[in-house]
Amino acid sequence: MAHRPPIRPEVWTPPRRSGRARAWKHQRSLPPVDLIPLSGLGPEDVVVDVQGRVLCGVADGRLLRLSPDGREAVTLADIAPGRPAGLEALPDGRVLVCDARGGRLLRVDPDKGTVETLADRIGGVPLKLVSNVVCAADGTVYFTESSRRFVIDNWRGDLLEHSGTGRLLRLRASGGKGHGKGHGEPEVLLDGLQFANGLAFGPDESYLAVAETGAYRVSRYWLTGERAGTRDTLIDLPGFPDNLGAGTHGLLWIAMVAPRDPLLDTLHRMHPAARQALWRVPDALLPGPKSTVWVMAVDTSGRVVHDLQGPTPAFRAVTGVAEHDGRLYLGSLTEPSIATIDLAHVRL
Repeated sequence: MAHRPPIRPEVWTPPRRSGRARAWKHQRSLPPVDLIPLSGLGPEDVVVDVQGRVLCGVADGRLLRLSPDGREAVTLADIAPGRPAGLEALPDGRVLVCDARGGRLLRVDPDKGTVETLADRIGGVPLKLVSNVVCAADGTVYFTESSRRFVIDNWRGDLLEHSGTGRLLRLRASGGKGHGKGHGEPEVLLDGLQFANGLAFGPDESYLAVAETGAYRVSRYWLTGERAGTRDTLIDLPGFPDNLGAGTHGLLWIAMVAPRDPLLDTLHRMHPAARQALWRVPDALLPGPKSTVWVMAVDTSGRVVHDLQGPTPAFRAVTGVAEHDGRLYLGSLTEPSIATIDLAHVRL
């Protein structure tokens, strides 16, 4: 068993599980799923660049770009021993990459073959689990730090601990989108988030949707209007949300890693010693994602428009979602492939 940092659990009473959370095993709303094999494991996030090519990062540190038909993959960069997580494809061809193991926000230039560190600390303190990133039209970069206690290899520790050390961060830039360069270090916009994860802009960049994996919800941080600088909840969810993706018709796609775990909910209510004991058992005995493929889409009011879920033997634990040209592309922290769904099979 690899070394794990100790956990300092907080007692928490989770919200009541909905009927949807309890009935996940009986869902069969998932359309047919096709797989694009990769030469690596764990494409945690998937995005599509301006030329319609799918980008992902794999566990060995490589950033991959697939051809439109998925048959060829080009390595754009290798950040090993770092681990690519969230990605943002910029209009000029460069790519923002979250290093979830090295605690860095990076910018990769595929044409020059360069990897630039945009941020790796705040107030002299190194960042930890840098998770997801988006770039505004004015070049301002927003990104999440899921945990200040654990890196991606020990993500279960943060969910067990429930200490709420996640943050939403902003890195101001000069120039237009994709051309600006960060000034100084990041600012903290939100603190105390429960495993801050996926990010996506609302319409006209009026707000940022922020997935809080450990709280089973998507929160909003308002960027404009009377509510600028405030936070509310877009939707409470029946499972663990991960990365987010903007869809057509103003929809927000939510990668759902797994349904809520009754054992984990029970442990959160108990004395911290129970979770500390569990954290000492071998990896194979720790709670993990249930075997299902699940994505949801909501509108700007938080109304569920699509709830696609069901078993797929060769794929599980959806952590990334991107919509492009009538298809969904799904990433996973555990699988050696990207899954795709033809939205022609989904009633829009």
